[in-house]
Amino acid sequence: MKPAYKHLLAATALALFGLGAGAQAPQPAVVAPGPATAMQGHYPMMQHRLEHQQQRAAQRQTRLKQILQITPAQEGAWSTWIASRQAGKPFRRGQRAEFDQLTTPERIDRMRTRRAARVAEADRRGEATKAFYAALTPAQQKAFDALQAERGFRRGAGHRGHHRG
Repeated sequence: MKPAYKHLLAATALALFGLGAGAQAPQPAVVAPGPATAMQGHYPMMQHRLEHQQQRAAQRQTRLKQILQITPAQEGAWSTWIASRQAGKPFRRGQRAEFDQLTTPERIDRMRTRRAARVAEADRRGEATKAFYAALTPAQQKAFDALQAERGFRRGAGHRGHHRG
């Protein structure tokens, strides 16, 4: 009798959850600029996560600018570097169906193309960072190095930035 009781309890909970979800009015889609638009409506949790990541990035940028004490003369280099850090073309989750229709050799070619694009993007960001670094004073370079070393250590120890203790 115990297992039947568990199934009945689970079925009741699912039914109540379903009724509660059906009673909610649909939320209107909010159109936001940038890469967030591609995910709206389809992936609300991903939308929330993206907004949270953007807020955190803005906070990190503000903190870094304060720590480095960017001067008005360095403002152009700062702006160029920050713009280079912005994500490129966002990955579209809807591409999965298209990808599934490809043959294996076509998939391999598509993966190679994507990998080459990621490498090119990383190279572009690296060159932009070098140019920004060259515009810094020696004291600012030292602070930048320390912050980047700390960030890299946390990222490696925390599975790409997640679950930092």
